[in-house]
Amino acid sequence: MKINNAYCSDKYQYTMGKSFFECGRSKKKAVFNMFYRKAPENNNWAVVSGTEEVLEMIGNLGKMPDDFYEKFLPGDSYGDFRKYLSSMKFTGNVFAMKEGEIAFPNEPIITVEAPIIEAQVLETPLLCIMNHQMAVATKASRVCRATDRPVSEFGSRRAHGPWAAIYGAKAAVIAGCANTSNIITGVMNGMPSSGTMAHSFVTSYGSSVEGEHEAFTDYIKTHMGENLILLIDTYDTLKCGVLNAIRTFRECGIDDSYPYGYGIRLDSGDLAYLSTEVRKILDAHGLLKCKIFATNSLDEYLIADLERQGAAIDSYGVGDAIATSKAAPCFGNVYKLVSVDGTPVLKRSEDKIKLINPGFQITFRITKHDSELDKDIFKADVTCLRGDSLCKALEKGKTITIYDETDRYKSKTFEKGSYTCTPLQEQMIKDGERCFDTRTISEKKAYYDSNLEHLSPSERRLINPHYYKVDISDDLLNTKLGIIDRMSKEIEKFKID
Repeated sequence: MKINNAYCSDKYQYTMGKSFFECGRSKKKAVFNMFYRKAPENNNWAVVSGTEEVLEMIGNLGKMPDDFYEKFLPGDSYGDFRKYLSSMKFTGNVFAMKEGEIAFPNEPIITVEAPIIEAQVLETPLLCIMNHQMAVATKASRVCRATDRPVSEFGSRRAHGPWAAIYGAKAAVIAGCANTSNIITGVMNGMPSSGTMAHSFVTSYGSSVEGEHEAFTDYIKTHMGENLILLIDTYDTLKCGVLNAIRTFRECGIDDSYPYGYGIRLDSGDLAYLSTEVRKILDAHGLLKCKIFATNSLDEYLIADLERQGAAIDSYGVGDAIATSKAAPCFGNVYKLVSVDGTPVLKRSEDKIKLINPGFQITFRITKHDSELDKDIFKADVTCLRGDSLCKALEKGKTITIYDETDRYKSKTFEKGSYTCTPLQEQMIKDGERCFDTRTISEKKAYYDSNLEHLSPSERRLINPHYYKVDISDDLLNTKLGIIDRMSKEIEKFKID
């Protein structure tokens, strides 16, 4: 059976749907927000990736044959509901942050406004897509920010299945990786994939110094006109690997005039020591432009340490640390109902962190020119109820003051004419039809790069990033507190005989 990812779902989405359907609640207009509460690895922010696949997934609703629904909703009691599902298309609206956006906690990354059954059944597949890609993108961002040198993603063999490998590689490229080894990702996104050789290629010529030389020779001869990278640590990096590489480059006429680029790869050992020693040997033989590519279970911490030690490495390859977001493999996006038929609702939990912001929301990013850095810098994000007083003031560029939700004595005023503001959620589906143009992966990557450039250097730090101001409007806060106060009073009075 061909998999339709709109139905990569949990059964309870459909058991709830049956109740909505049979109790006459299916047409109630619901608003759901997808957001996260805390970024992984003490990040201050996360990178958005996956909204393109979410739009495709939403378009797949109602595209399965009638007998499909009977396989997971069997029995006569589900008959009418199955018939409803077989023709149910998404008819609502979707507002979302663009791929490559930088998102902070509690901001709506995706907002779905639709009849409640249509919106509810999207929860699981939407979170499946977004949690995976945002985990990978955020980790890739961290790894790439550890160095000014290019980072290649090649974690497909460690990814959690083919789907994860393909779309994880895409997320990694958006969030900073120079390229990926995954060929399907390359084909789907119209970009070249990258790759060199494995140790098995060298050992296939026999475990000998001359076998290594023959392997290098055949590789170069069959890849002339391409970037040439030789793997030199199969037997001994310094005593034969780099020497065989130099020997073979010479014999094949590869030197600093070769226009497509050439280099060697280190995949084991003390990379800081070996890279500096290899650099000395290459330079002594006149191969000044021969690049050193390093791999071997790298992540942002190891890369940062190699940089601190002065390693002579020109680019890095990172696999499982990015492909599986190894240190934090589960991203924390959630999908919560915030409004029904125009009435704000919220989940009140025993855990304070799980208290959500109610109502149909929009987030604005406030930007000001920084004279010291001589560029525009993101200064604050504020989430409002759509059309509330602060929302209107921001749209008109008026003087505004925003307050810290947890400490109302902390505030920041932005004078009229001193700032610009941008709404972060754009409408991508209107009345069931897509209204947002597809962008290339290069455009998404450029958008991320631009966003990163507008964060202050202190907010881009990997360790203890500077706090970025993220607030909510007074109207949103008052709406939330009003619901909590009313619920608290009801709960206090509630009794049963």
